[in-house]
Amino acid sequence: MSVPSTSSPSPRQVPRAPTGPAATLRGLWRLARALLHGLHGLVVVLLLFPRLAPAAREARIRWWAGKMFRMLGMRLEVTGQFRPGAKLLVANHVSWLDILAVHAACPEARFVSKAEVRHWPLVNRLVDSARTLYLQRERARDALRVVHEMAEALKAGDTVAVFPEGTTGNGHELLPFHANLLQAAISTATPVQPVALRFADADGPVSTAADFTGDITLVQSLWALARARSMVVRLQVLTAVGTSHADRRALAEHLRQLIDDALQAQRAV
Repeated sequence: MSVPSTSSPSPRQVPRAPTGPAATLRGLWRLARALLHGLHGLVVVLLLFPRLAPAAREARIRWWAGKMFRMLGMRLEVTGQFRPGAKLLVANHVSWLDILAVHAACPEARFVSKAEVRHWPLVNRLVDSARTLYLQRERARDALRVVHEMAEALKAGDTVAVFPEGTTGNGHELLPFHANLLQAAISTATPVQPVALRFADADGPVSTAADFTGDITLVQSLWALARARSMVVRLQVLTAVGTSHADRRALAEHLRQLIDDALQAQRAV
């Protein structure tokens, strides 16, 4: 006769961050500042953006994204230079803050985002203001539509940004890079510029507080990040890669290797 299992279900995954009274007070203070800054951004988007020229909008995006890191007690360090003109940015994906990090350094970037974001209250207005392109991931053919929209944007001289891993990683090793969206750069012979992102804090070169994998919720991630000590977000812009006549799968693997090499070099310092 079989014996029913008495083991309890595995605990829900949560990011690891400092605990205790000091960490709690630090987190509450930072969250309050971040909330006010978020509401300020929403007001700017709703009332000012319709009257602003593109350059003025980008200046506002750069300022708002950069200040959000300061409100959360983080420091953003950017090295390298973005090439002028049309380009496809390809970055590793660690946190929901990755988009803000890129916008603080390259506010003209138009991200490809999952379509569900359109239904997030308030956040959707902020995301729309950055001219985001939306992908319905549950529809296999929708990638073709998005590749076409990306190609049109690149031909118009825009900067488009993607996370080819398709989801967030743990910061220690990269996930495989999906190659489909790279076709937009190949078909328009637009250079691809890789970007390496890393979150570090006082507890290690790869912050556990920045973990946004598995079933970790946005609220859990935000609370852990707000309690972290001496968080530094490092964004390294690498040299652009040509795409003319490239094989997209080989290009994806090459870009992954470039970003992985950069991250390993950062962690070794």
